[in-house]
Amino acid sequence: MSQDTGPQSFGRVDDDGTVYVRTSSGERSVGQVPDASPSEAMEFFVRRFTSLQTEVELLESRVSSGSVAPAEAQRTAARLSTSIEQANAVGDLEGLKARVDALAPTIEAKAEVRREERAAAHAETKAAKERMVAQAEEILHSNDWRGGVGRFRKLLEEWKQLPRIDRKTDDELWHRFSTARTQFTRHRKAHFAEQNAVREQARRIKEEIIERSRPLADSTDWGTTSRAFRDLMNEWKAAGPAPRDVDEKLWKEFRGIQDIFFDARAKAQSIQDEEYRGNQEAKEKLLDEAEQKILPVKDVEAAKEALRDFLTTFNEIGRVPRDAMRSIDARVKDLEGKVHSAEQAEWKRTDPQARERAQATVDMLTAQIDKLKTDAAKAEADARTAAAAKARESIATYESWLDQARKALKDFTS
Repeated sequence: MSQDTGPQSFGRVDDDGTVYVRTSSGERSVGQVPDASPSEAMEFFVRRFTSLQTEVELLESRVSSGSVAPAEAQRTAARLSTSIEQANAVGDLEGLKARVDALAPTIEAKAEVRREERAAAHAETKAAKERMVAQAEEILHSNDWRGGVGRFRKLLEEWKQLPRIDRKTDDELWHRFSTARTQFTRHRKAHFAEQNAVREQARRIKEEIIERSRPLADSTDWGTTSRAFRDLMNEWKAAGPAPRDVDEKLWKEFRGIQDIFFDARAKAQSIQDEEYRGNQEAKEKLLDEAEQKILPVKDVEAAKEALRDFLTTFNEIGRVPRDAMRSIDARVKDLEGKVHSAEQAEWKRTDPQARERAQATVDMLTAQIDKLKTDAAKAEADARTAAAAKARESIATYESWLDQARKALKDFTS
């Protein structure tokens, strides 16, 4: 018959119903079960052992699968170890405790891995928050007042998603981030307050400009009033923008006052231009005749006389339409310029002193060439080939200069 190795083999029941458990250190009483048979009493305390055994098996499974945190596993193992040592149960309590103790190395290894993972996560979170603090301080020193608000909002949401790290470091980083955000908000409010003050000042200036422009709307002093409106426009631009809700309204009012004046001026000038159209035709005809008579300039004195007669008649005709002024003035200046250029060329050609300077240049170059020819001949006679060659090169250069000087001299004698 085989020996019983179940939990009950680690206990016995005394005649008085007391149940004992056997361990390596001997027997100890675990209790009595009133009004129960010896087998029922034994089964009661075996069930207690089985319950402990189930808890140990569950812990082993959870440690093996990693479904329990190492710290929790250590607490559970310590509790089970104490419970087994003090248990009023029948079974292999020492073997069951040994199974619990055997879990310690595995739990510690997993605890070490968890500590390393936590340290890595801690370092990563710290680095992420430091980057966010750096970004916040960068925004603080910028003037991106509109975009900065959105960037701070986004950073704050990201910050909330990150876990806390050690309290000291976390508080220090949050203080820097929060300070940058608070200071940016303060600077932003100050900026917009200053900007609002500037815009309000611009509003007052523009309202004053509008009041000053009202009396000008009905003026018929076209030139003076046009300049006055130009000056007012310069003041308007220099004032800068007013508050958005009134700036466009103020501009429309000012522009409307200007339109009254400039529309009236345009209408008056259009009527005036039609009156001047005959002057335009007369001046263009006179110009055509003058250009044919004077150009090209052959006789300078005759050309000057014809130009004077032309200008006298031209200026007596009177004003022309504005759209024709530029082209007519350009033709007159061109005609005057060509006569003046011809006069200058004639003066230069007949200037005695200039002719004397041109003749002196020709004489000087001729004398220098004669000297170089003598030097070259002497060098050849003395068999100084290099000196002779150098003299010949100089002769060629001076002869080219002499050709130019003779052409210049010819201009004075032709």
